Amino acid sequence: MNNRRRNFRPRMQKNSFRRRSGSINTSNSNNFNSNGNISFNRNGSTNNIHSVEKTMLKFQQLAKDAQSNGDPVLAQNYLQHADHYLRRYNELNDKKDNLIEKSKVTENTSQEDEKNNNKELLQQTN
Repeated sequence: MNNRRRNFRPRMQKNSFRRRSGSINTSNSNNFNSNGNISFNRNGSTNNIHSVEKTMLKFQQLAKDAQSNGDPVLAQNYLQHADHYLRRYNELNDKKDNLIEKSKVTENTSQEDEKNNNKELLQQTN
């Protein structure tokens, strides 16, 4: 009995485990935007500013290589891709700058509120 091999039994998968759905046509209503286009799930690569910058530079380099190989159509295609990632890069930079501005404003107002509270406490004790 001890020498006999046990058959492999796969573990049951938990419902909370991340799985990718196999088909696009699911019954979920969140797969469609208001204009009817399918929204593809991404892993966040277009939200990471460093990844977007790296992809933009990659397409610019591919365009240079295609141009040097004598393929202007492919070079233009790569430049259009690079332009898309440039726009996304600028958009992410603007969002980042706005967040920094907002955090500075809230930090300044919280410091002013703290100063005002300290003044009121000093006046009450005197």
